[in-house]
Amino acid sequence: MNRVRQLSAAGLLGLVMIFELAAFALLSLRDESFDYKALAFAGGLIAVLLLQYIIILWISKYADRFILVIANLLAGIGMIVQYRLSYEVAFKQLVWFGIGIVAMIACVLLMRAPKFFRTMDIPLMALSVAVLGVLLVVGTENGGAKNWIKLGGISIQPSEFVKVALVFVMANHFTKVKKTWDWLPSAIFAIIVAGLLVAERDLGAALLICGTYLIMFYTATGKIGTTLVGLGAGAVGAVASYYVFDHVKARVAIWLNPWATYSTSGYQIAQGLMAIASGGLWGLGLTKGLPKSIPAYNTDYIFAVICEEFGIVFGIAVIALYLVFIIRGALIALNARNRYLMLVAFGCTVLITLQSFIIIAGVIKLIPLTGITMPFVSYGGSSMIACMMLLGILEGISIQNGEMLQDAMYEAGEENA
Repeated sequence: MNRVRQLSAAGLLGLVMIFELAAFALLSLRDESFDYKALAFAGGLIAVLLLQYIIILWISKYADRFILVIANLLAGIGMIVQYRLSYEVAFKQLVWFGIGIVAMIACVLLMRAPKFFRTMDIPLMALSVAVLGVLLVVGTENGGAKNWIKLGGISIQPSEFVKVALVFVMANHFTKVKKTWDWLPSAIFAIIVAGLLVAERDLGAALLICGTYLIMFYTATGKIGTTLVGLGAGAVGAVASYYVFDHVKARVAIWLNPWATYSTSGYQIAQGLMAIASGGLWGLGLTKGLPKSIPAYNTDYIFAVICEEFGIVFGIAVIALYLVFIIRGALIALNARNRYLMLVAFGCTVLITLQSFIIIAGVIKLIPLTGITMPFVSYGGSSMIACMMLLGILEGISIQNGEMLQDAMYEAGEENA
């Protein structure tokens, strides 16, 4: 059975590489002169994917190969679109992807000693609050949100890493829930973090933090009443934000009727919807669309670009990839060797789930646009590294699950001998 799984995953990786090579071969022919850089970029990307796969299997044969390949396919799709838009941006994204792989491998290795993270509970909370607090003073505004900080010419979005810290904090406090005090510190931490993010106008990250906390809280405690109180408090906070912050009120108005302000504030949503519609079921074809007519085409609205050039059917396939990723993450959580690791894996899966839903739902006008990245696909170094860290955490727990199963089978064999 394990051999079948390995062969299937290896075959899927081969298909991913063929897809990447075919797409970049097409990009190399889009101009009158042959673009050799496209094939060189494809070679570099394929080499990175193959090297990453080999290293993870070298670390342990129990790594979840499918979740790894799916994440790589999503990242590859993102880089195809980035290269189609700008070689320079695509190259930067490839570099960030490489750094993300290093971060992922580090997380895989660190998860061999999960007790380390349990001892880092208070430092993680203090550092997260301190970093977000500093952003209110020295943060750089981008897209209306003051959630960036520049270090040595590189822009970093700390909230991407705060959400990773939040998973460990929540898992630690929810592992043994007997009294209110057991989970109250994590609730206070989540409220403070969400409040700071709202103050920085990073509404998408605030929604992601609150949603993840409530889902994990209910999963760990089963307290329906308290969860409903949390939902009610979140709803009250959302309504209050609508009346307190003008930009929130403007976003809701644009969401309700972007066509009324098409030439100004509603332009982004309207252009995104028209791009998706113009692509139809099968798309206009790679390089045949007009993606640069959409604001934030390589970050917030990259899903609209994908649908325009690859088609709505391909867009649905991308959503299906996220669904498979989520299912594999849930299975890793269900098979975890203890409650703490189960909650950590579940928290990572919930983060990817909510982030994917929030951004895709915003692009197709299902909910107001909140301006977060599409996991593994959108351009952004902080987002890519954080997502790869979540992947590494899941892989680390998957490896422990496999080793536990092997030990149990070995012990059963000894007893039957």
